[in-house]
Amino acid sequence: MKWKETDFNGGIESIKALLIYGQDAGQVDEFCDKAVEKLEIEKDNLFALDSDELKEKQDALFAESCSPSMFGGRKMVIISNAGDSDAKLIADLVEHNGLCATVIVTAGDLRAGGGLRSLFESGDGIAALACYTDDARSLATLIRKELSAAAGIQQITPDAMAYMTSHLGEDRGITRGFLNKIALYVDDKKIVELEDVEKCLPDTGAADTDDFLYSLTAGHIQQTMMALDRLLYDNAEPNMLVRMLDSHFKKLLTAVVDGQLPRLFWKVAEKFNLAIKIWPESEIVAVLTRLNELEKQLRTTGMPSEVLLRDFSLKLVVRAAKLSLKRRK
Repeated sequence: MKWKETDFNGGIESIKALLIYGQDAGQVDEFCDKAVEKLEIEKDNLFALDSDELKEKQDALFAESCSPSMFGGRKMVIISNAGDSDAKLIADLVEHNGLCATVIVTAGDLRAGGGLRSLFESGDGIAALACYTDDARSLATLIRKELSAAAGIQQITPDAMAYMTSHLGEDRGITRGFLNKIALYVDDKKIVELEDVEKCLPDTGAADTDDFLYSLTAGHIQQTMMALDRLLYDNAEPNMLVRMLDSHFKKLLTAVVDGQLPRLFWKVAEKFNLAIKIWPESEIVAVLTRLNELEKQLRTTGMPSEVLLRDFSLKLVVRAAKLSLKRRK
């Protein structure tokens, strides 16, 4: 079955397995946490593993999934970062006659017709829930809802809303974290203005993140590496920055292939328009593949994540600079 959020809210208790996938990694994590909460899963009844561990821990996976809890209550198994290559093993698990745990499978962006989506979209008693990044309309609705609920915000000025919708939306977790800080900052006056949003940026690193992402794809080497230095100095998570790079290049790919320009804040529009002109589709697709590999490296190799990210970012911005130079000749 193909699910929407309303289906999840009303039906998570009635299915045996759920695939949660999509571009918005923060939203994927959010729904996974909600499933644990809604089903009231106790810590001792939760078994979680990464897709890289599936073959190595296959026996433990089936043993946990097909045996009743020793402590009482419902059991849950979470398989993270799954891909189409895992579809056969996951199908064997969710179709097993002895299954007595709820199975949650999380994944990034999956192609239509691939093994995992086909399994969960067409199977009985299982479902697939897509988590796509918020568009301008849904993001504005989320912003109003979250700020109103968190601090009773009575007004958001148009320029403050425009600024937030141009900077947020790629990751639901990052969006909620930013909105929580805004709510605390304006709690006394109940109005969100552009100045308030800009003053909160040092706490979230949004300004440095913009410098990093847009300078990188425009081929501005010094600006890119200085912005990355500031982000890492402020304890930005390399995994989060890799996810942001992935979303940024997907946004660039859409603009290059389909001509669909995202809503951009004026400070970054010039750099993004330059990137559209210098990056061919084939190069962007290759970068997205490499970003997927880099995310796995950060999780599995044990190598210093900052070193891997710095090396990758420098190579990428140098490539962009060469593409820009080639275009001018």
